[in-house]
Amino acid sequence: MADYQTIRTAGVSGARTAQIDEGLRAHMNKVYGTMSVGMLITALAAWAVAGLAVSSVPSAYQIGADTYLTSFGAAIYASPLKWLVMFAPLIFVFGFSAGINRMSAATAQVVFYAFAAVMGLSLSSIFLVFTATSIAQVFLITSISFAGLSLYGYTTKKDLSGMGTFLMMGLIGLIVASLINLFMQSSAMAFAISVIGVLIFAGLTAYDTQRIKNTYVEMAVHGDKEWLGKAAIMGALSLYLDFINMFMMLLQLFGNRN
Repeated sequence: MADYQTIRTAGVSGARTAQIDEGLRAHMNKVYGTMSVGMLITALAAWAVAGLAVSSVPSAYQIGADTYLTSFGAAIYASPLKWLVMFAPLIFVFGFSAGINRMSAATAQVVFYAFAAVMGLSLSSIFLVFTATSIAQVFLITSISFAGLSLYGYTTKKDLSGMGTFLMMGLIGLIVASLINLFMQSSAMAFAISVIGVLIFAGLTAYDTQRIKNTYVEMAVHGDKEWLGKAAIMGALSLYLDFINMFMMLLQLFGNRN
């Protein structure tokens, strides 16, 4: 990946450089803004689904003292449908990435928000497993960590592109290990996955931020606003996934269980 300062100054100077810098700030604001709205949709969807799934009214599915699954909760958490709920976001994001070039920027944004809602459905079970206080605490820790890592990725003059291949290989290995542990149910393996996952997604947060920044500067010269609009959505998706996954790994490590 080309260095930001090299891209910014090569053949571009004066007013044009200032215009690119201003456009970059607007682009990053859109990335973070879109990501933030997606996070809000996910949180609301998860909270709403969990509220519909759990009741104090006795049923055949008791999950705690005076806590029971409703028929809706039993359908999504205690039936084969749970596998669809679990893997739907992964299927969704692959389909979204494959079809982004055929969408307008406005359509891509709507699809991203729909994906965020589906992710909320998938994550709703954390309200059954972890206390609300620990979820809030880990979310705050994740937010502070994410902000610091993303700021580093944006401001550092060090080229982080060399991390990309290493981090993606680690991510693939993490996914494979997680799938295996679905069947093994090893607590030691789960702990190792969470620790390694935190490190991988911390690195991806900084790497993706710099990649989004450099991609904008590379393409801004061409002035393709439609492409840049879609690039902002895909950038928001990348950072959103980094945040969500880092949050889930930290929750596994530090969350207090019900």
